[in-house]
Amino acid sequence: MPRPRLSPPSPLAPSPVLGGRTAWAVLTVGQFAAVIAVLQRSSLGVAATDAFDRFGIAAATLATFSVAQLVVYALMQVPVGVLIDRYGSRRLIVLGSVVMAGAQSVFAFSETLPVAIAARVALGIGDALVFISVMRLVPAWFPPARSGTITSAVGPMNALGFVVSGVAFAAVLAALGWTPSFLLAALVSVAAALVVVVLLRDSPQPRPPRIPLGRALEVAGRDLRAAWVEPGTRLAFWLNFAALFPGMMFGVLWGYPFLVVGQGVSPGLAGAMLTILAVSGVAYGASVGLLMNRYPYRRTLIGLGLVGLAAAVWGVVLLWPGPAPVWLLVVLVLVVPLAGVAAILTLDLARTFNPPRRLGSAIGLVNAGGFLGTLLAVLAIGLVLQVVTPRGSTEYSLTAFKWAFATQYVFWAIGAAQALRYRRRVVRGLAERDPEALAALRRGVHLAPPA
Repeated sequence: MPRPRLSPPSPLAPSPVLGGRTAWAVLTVGQFAAVIAVLQRSSLGVAATDAFDRFGIAAATLATFSVAQLVVYALMQVPVGVLIDRYGSRRLIVLGSVVMAGAQSVFAFSETLPVAIAARVALGIGDALVFISVMRLVPAWFPPARSGTITSAVGPMNALGFVVSGVAFAAVLAALGWTPSFLLAALVSVAAALVVVVLLRDSPQPRPPRIPLGRALEVAGRDLRAAWVEPGTRLAFWLNFAALFPGMMFGVLWGYPFLVVGQGVSPGLAGAMLTILAVSGVAYGASVGLLMNRYPYRRTLIGLGLVGLAAAVWGVVLLWPGPAPVWLLVVLVLVVPLAGVAAILTLDLARTFNPPRRLGSAIGLVNAGGFLGTLLAVLAIGLVLQVVTPRGSTEYSLTAFKWAFATQYVFWAIGAAQALRYRRRVVRGLAERDPEALAALRRGVHLAPPA
């Protein structure tokens, strides 16, 4: 394991540049593009009941839409991380926004499954290009001592896309119908691309000379292997696996059908609950994120505790006889986003244990863990819904939804066990190689990334 440095200042740029007004302006522009990406990602969840009728499909088939999108998203995490290290965030955010606009335009007119699934695959590619690129702006523009806190606040802010989707997109869909709604969503992505072209910069530092492509691929492969071998990267991977999928799965696809079809709440109330899910995540990003940054040595344990809290509330909802009362569903959408804060903090774990030259690759690996968990959960829920429902029926009962959502516990158990395993390796490695660093970490000192 590379030896972390204890001093928080970074030699990469003079302190007046890092964290100044320009840094906040750049991050705000990137945040806008990320929010729009989440809107595009979650638009199918709001349109799920319309999709049943438009394509004449069942739950398992609908799940393939999101699974295809998320599979591509997860597979793209590592290549995108490598591309960020070479080309920078700005180009990738613009490209991703344009790709998503094209995908939504195709989806707007699609009437057959192959075309619709192809459009969602393209959307997954564009979505993947945006998120990591935006998160990479934080360590580029802010000093290490503030990077974790800002990361924990910025990540959940992306969930505002769920608000726009659950409220604005749902209203437009109800008023205008399928095709105009998705075309309007595509136009918003074009606007995001234009804003990024005009206002966003990759870094306050001059871009280093670009090495030839052949050597760049060799360096990228070496950095990727080094990032994966690092136990701190694997710790972050598995914690992200356990923490990201509950809120993502609920917001992207299955939350709206679970509330409307399974629990019998009105579409308006379901949209309001998805809004609560997103807004509470934004609030937790600043508050809970500060708590986790206050105790860096215990971040993993705090994160797993938040995941356990979400699992406990889900247990009450699933074991409740009949539909859960509205107050319990509100508690659910208030608690689930807490785990999402832990998922975002895993990106700062990647920063802690990887040098800046391979940080994009490390972030890509860590984020792939979260979306691997998400796509497995989305697929498992769709499959179980289909298995426990009478053949040929699209009328899904509350019991079917309860069995389907119980599959979350399998993924929580796997992620938690692996996260604890690699946490022990990280601690043991620090104890052997740098006891002073380990002692400082236990006192609450953040370890700056290795050179």
